[in-house]
Amino acid sequence: MAINHVFIGIPVVAYGPALSWYERLLGRPPDVIVKDDEAMWEVKDTGWLYVVADAQRAGNALLALLVDDLEEHVAALAERGIATGAVETAPGLYRKAVITDPEGNQITFFENLGTDD
Repeated sequence: MAINHVFIGIPVVAYGPALSWYERLLGRPPDVIVKDDEAMWEVKDTGWLYVVADAQRAGNALLALLVDDLEEHVAALAERGIATGAVETAPGLYRKAVITDPEGNQITFFENLGTDD
């Protein structure tokens, strides 16, 4: 069995403010507005992130995204008004920066420091 697409859901209570925040986080408006309280961004060829109004689940998402250059990514986020926590390093493995959205969902950006061989 092959998995061909991945959808990552971020539940929120206040959809309008969350939509604006995620537009800043991702640097662009959503690719798809599914309905009045759900929007989607294609973050990779077959990987999607979606924000949806879901009060019962809001604030409990954990999301990890691997980026090519963490310093560059953190700087771009800062330019859009989003500050990350301190960059942490696990020598030879990864570097990471954590953000918590206004609803309490945790987003971690990683940069791989390991080798591919």
